[in-house]
Amino acid sequence: MRIGELAHHTGTTPKAIRLYESRGLLGTVARAGSYRHYGEADVARVLLIRRAQALGFRLSELNGLPHIDTAAGWDRVAQLVAGRRAAVAHELARLTALDAQLAGLEAELHTCDTLAVPVTPQACTMGSAKSVPP
Repeated sequence: MRIGELAHHTGTTPKAIRLYESRGLLGTVARAGSYRHYGEADVARVLLIRRAQALGFRLSELNGLPHIDTAAGWDRVAQLVAGRRAAVAHELARLTALDAQLAGLEAELHTCDTLAVPVTPQACTMGSAKSVPP
């Protein structure tokens, strides 16, 4: 298939496919004259690239893709995925802590809202043992 067909099958553009090729992510692409010819393996590889990008990988991180059909290539991709999962776990922990701080602030605001106005800031936080760091 030609580049336009590959773009259509993968939901991308010919420009993006040329970029993937120029970065070496598609390996060697067969040519007949000045036309590139792609096969089903190229479809699978472009779909993998697009999925990786949707999961937050940058193209520069995907250097192992041309060799994905080898043990070393699979190992490289597995390492990338493990690294991304560790980063996601770290971010989840950070967001969980942030959510707890926001819940504490929300509770303080509800306490202030139920007190008579005017109220001092100390009165709002009297029941709260936690303080939100600056």
